[in-house]
Amino acid sequence: MGRYYSGDIEGKFWFGLQQSNAADRFGSIGQDPCYLEYWFDNEHLEEIEEEILNIESSLGDKLQMIEQFFLDNNGYTVDALAKHGITNNELSDYADLQLGIKIRDCVKQQGQCSFNAEV
Repeated sequence: MGRYYSGDIEGKFWFGLQQSNAADRFGSIGQDPCYLEYWFDNEHLEEIEEEILNIESSLGDKLQMIEQFFLDNNGYTVDALAKHGITNNELSDYADLQLGIKIRDCVKQQGQCSFNAEV
């Protein structure tokens, strides 16, 4: 069982790592007690891009290491991450980065992006 988001973009939050309100990082605040409702448009694009760059900068060289890890593996365990020197915080940032990229791409393609996130 997992928590999903759906709407203009769809996906599943990373279990035990990514909070339902992860999209708050990108400039819109989720609404609703059972679901967080998000809506982004071109006015949010600068903030979205800025947070994507912040996360990429924060991860630094680890970004490429994490990307390679997932090219080589279908999943992860704490032990497997530790062997590659990847922390839970870094993986959480990576999960948020993937969400931010989906939001950005959706806004660029459609001029807006809205979705509901399970709490």
